[in-house]
Amino acid sequence: MKKYVAECLGTAVLTLLGCGTAVFVGCGEPAGVFATAAAFGLAVIAMAYTIGAISGCHINPAITLGVALSGRMTWKDAAGYWAGQFVGGLLGAAILLAICSCAGVDFGGCNGVANAGGACGAILVEVVATFIFVLVVLGTTDEKKGAGNLAGLAIGLTLVLVHLVCINLTGTSVNPARSFGPAVLKGGQALADLWVFIVAPLAGGALAACAWKCLGGECKCCK
Repeated sequence: MKKYVAECLGTAVLTLLGCGTAVFVGCGEPAGVFATAAAFGLAVIAMAYTIGAISGCHINPAITLGVALSGRMTWKDAAGYWAGQFVGGLLGAAILLAICSCAGVDFGGCNGVANAGGACGAILVEVVATFIFVLVVLGTTDEKKGAGNLAGLAIGLTLVLVHLVCINLTGTSVNPARSFGPAVLKGGQALADLWVFIVAPLAGGALAACAWKCLGGECKCCK
């Protein structure tokens, strides 16, 4: 149970700090884009070295899917992780909404498809970005080929990178739980577009698991 609680808290922190930066700093200018990207990456790094020893610090359903498909965890544990992550995403968004209400600021931090040319463009962006992100996660955390204690740093910096590329296209999800909370509380178009930011990251995570099986030498046909 501690693992699931850790995933809940970690996802709440990621959602609150990442989306909070987007809301209060803004993403309209390059400085705001960089600040938001850095906030998401730094939140992951902070949580990796806080709850990593407890749950592995997935704090992202797409990562959990990739790990489960790679055979590194049971599907029972994966279900518990997903439950904790989605609750955490909602909790982090709820705290952000409360802060926005007190400060008189419009609540935001949601993902959207319009700037990517619609759902098809957003799906392509999110699948590719999540594939890269989860591939780095699987590679750096591999027991034999991974980066050891530096894995959290590599993962956080990769999240910064994909945010820099994708923020002005989709708002960068690469994480269904991070998208879930803000969209549910915001409603409207954000909620209507939510399916894209659940399906596409999960597809990217699954593709990354397949790719790492080949790159990591687990797939006999790729040797």
